[in-house]
Amino acid sequence: MSTVRVAGVIPARLNSTRLSRKVLRPLAGRLMVEWVWRAAAASSLMDPVVVATDAGEVAEACRERAIPVVLTAPTCASGSDRVREAARQIDADIYVNIQGDEPTLTPDFFAPLLGLFERPQVEVATLAVPCDPAEFANPNAVKVVTALDGRALYFSRATIPFDRDQTGFAGYRKHLGIYAYRKGALDRFAALPPSPLETLERLEQLRFLENGIDIYVATGPRDTIGVDTEEDLARAEAALESFAQRASA
Repeated sequence: MSTVRVAGVIPARLNSTRLSRKVLRPLAGRLMVEWVWRAAAASSLMDPVVVATDAGEVAEACRERAIPVVLTAPTCASGSDRVREAARQIDADIYVNIQGDEPTLTPDFFAPLLGLFERPQVEVATLAVPCDPAEFANPNAVKVVTALDGRALYFSRATIPFDRDQTGFAGYRKHLGIYAYRKGALDRFAALPPSPLETLERLEQLRFLENGIDIYVATGPRDTIGVDTEEDLARAEAALESFAQRASA
């Protein structure tokens, strides 16, 4: 990856639907968006790593913490659209879309994701991890099934694949919402209208698949805690405090 320019972009919307202002919520001594930025920057695989936001309050909070910011329009419909708008201001070959509500991300998530681009056919990459049995039937834990070469066949909120004969299959894979795109694929995505399956499942990655743009999936080092509720926030804070205690031991 040394000859390829890679930029990291953290879309950070202030008025999220389920947990308003979550990117500015404090946990374990830092703002949520700062945890995400620090993890991405510490990987040393992306330059720059910026926060993309339409909110002046988010931009100011980032600047106070020396976090680079790119201002984007409030009309961006999705995180990918916000990344694409940021890409107009940042010259790179690959753009990494890093969710601003994933404070338990650590630097080791980025190498397997970006390693997929050593294969020239890869235009879009993402991560998955083994799914915890407690989340097999959880529609908020998105499942992915892949071909033998790692190409995604489908993403769904349903429990896929379906274990028809009730064999006790436990190999479900949970998708993590971190993506990397070559510039051309990102531009093409943003130019396409929302697709039927994307609209049905409320999963923007299905727009790629429905339009013949392959997504390849690598295995992430561990699951993360995406924050959508107060309960998620408490779990994430406990995890971060535990990380800190182990690091200082």
